[in-house]
Amino acid sequence: MKYLLLIHSNPKTWGHPSFLHTEEGIALPRAARDALAKQLDDLLTELDTSGELVSASPLEAPAKGKVVRVREGVRATTDGPYSEAKEQLAGVFIVDVASPARAEEIAARIPEAEFSAVEVRLISAD
Repeated sequence: MKYLLLIHSNPKTWGHPSFLHTEEGIALPRAARDALAKQLDDLLTELDTSGELVSASPLEAPAKGKVVRVREGVRATTDGPYSEAKEQLAGVFIVDVASPARAEEIAARIPEAEFSAVEVRLISAD
């Protein structure tokens, strides 16, 4: 089963990996920041080695995005961000795993889960 893991972060502190650019991340001692970076690297290596990692990609800042809407056949394109929410989509993982529990386990190991949120969504096979 393929899952999309959506990593959320605050656009005011944009940078990748986003957990190192949050106020909480910046306030951590260097050793803790290094441990989180290693945690992410180790997770990516594990998922790649196991074949569970399909893709992992950071996204540009929401302000650099575009929003496209079509109303009554007329396209309107505006500069981002799409919403004024405190947190915006910062990056995505696509994993191919045996169960929803495994997808949740992986999401919990992504360091951003400690500072904001990682959303887990099944990619529909329909």
